[in-house]
Amino acid sequence: MSLRLLRPLCVALVLCTAALPALAQRVVDGDLQQQMSPEEFKAAGLDRLSAAELAALNRWLQGKVEAATTQAVAAVREEAREEGRQEVIVKNRGFFDFGSSEPVTGVLQGEFRGFGKGRTYTLDNGQVWEQVDATSVSGVRAQSPKVSIKPGLMGVWYMKVDGVNTQPKVRRTK
Repeated sequence: MSLRLLRPLCVALVLCTAALPALAQRVVDGDLQQQMSPEEFKAAGLDRLSAAELAALNRWLQGKVEAATTQAVAAVREEAREEGRQEVIVKNRGFFDFGSSEPVTGVLQGEFRGFGKGRTYTLDNGQVWEQVDATSVSGVRAQSPKVSIKPGLMGVWYMKVDGVNTQPKVRRTK
């Protein structure tokens, strides 16, 4: 397979698998009745199940989603290894988490003026991160501070700027 076709294929596979952990977390966080609207629950006929039957269905679904997530991530890793494209995974760190708990580190370009929802932060390695939560810190100024961006649970990333205790949620945009 040509390199030109491989990269979009790897990205597509990763995008597909990125949604699976979120679905798995929704199933883990609650049962179907909590995840569905009352209308959806009734339309699916689940309102006719006993509590024991519904619990069994929830356990079965949770196991299926977890197995599919594990299998999809393993398939993407194997595909990258087979094609010698391990650098695709490394290059894309921050977009998706492939089990690495190592932070992305670097230096912010330009002056840091605090946090605010929607702000973008460019690192010296070319990565661009956008703040996605409403955490704010004002009155802080630093020229090209060191940063560490660490993965949290379920694809959430947190940015730590040297000298600032607040860590907002961020997502990589470039």
